[in-house]
Amino acid sequence: MRKSFGAKPYTYPQPVLIIASYDENGVPDAMNAAWGGISDDTQISMCLSAGHKTVKNILKRKAFTISMADAAHAVECDYVGIVSANDVPDKLQKAGLHTTKSELVDAPIIDELPMCLECKLISYDEESCRMVGEIVNVSADEKVLDENGKIDPAKLQPITFDPVNNAYLKLGEKVGNAFKDGLKLK
Repeated sequence: MRKSFGAKPYTYPQPVLIIASYDENGVPDAMNAAWGGISDDTQISMCLSAGHKTVKNILKRKAFTISMADAAHAVECDYVGIVSANDVPDKLQKAGLHTTKSELVDAPIIDELPMCLECKLISYDEESCRMVGEIVNVSADEKVLDENGKIDPAKLQPITFDPVNNAYLKLGEKVGNAFKDGLKLK
């Protein structure tokens, strides 16, 4: 027996994306968004309403970064989603987060968050709120890399948004091998 919930934005997992940009004065800003994901090999798409200061910044600067929120910084990541830079322009500083300018795009990288996508704006549709960015680079702090130099999710400890219960969950253990385990049924 299944229970119907109607048309809801319920998917698992929903990554917690921290989108960072510079304003017109070069002040770094960031927002928390869960409605986004990979839409092509080097593209990411997000649903972001035009009223966000971050969206206004991105439209002016044509660049942004996306850091993966992690378990160690769940409080700070939630804060940048609760408080608007339209009201609190120094919200990153108040959250205790620091930034370094990306060498590849005109946007800040949040130092405390160990994985980041550096992106150039491709398009934004104000009516649908769909923003598309070109992923120019992915960078990760060495502390979250495995012995082969790959990003280790167990070290990264990314969090996901649980839209049903309004919670953040830490992603868990490996349960299989992609593009391999299913071959047993072939």
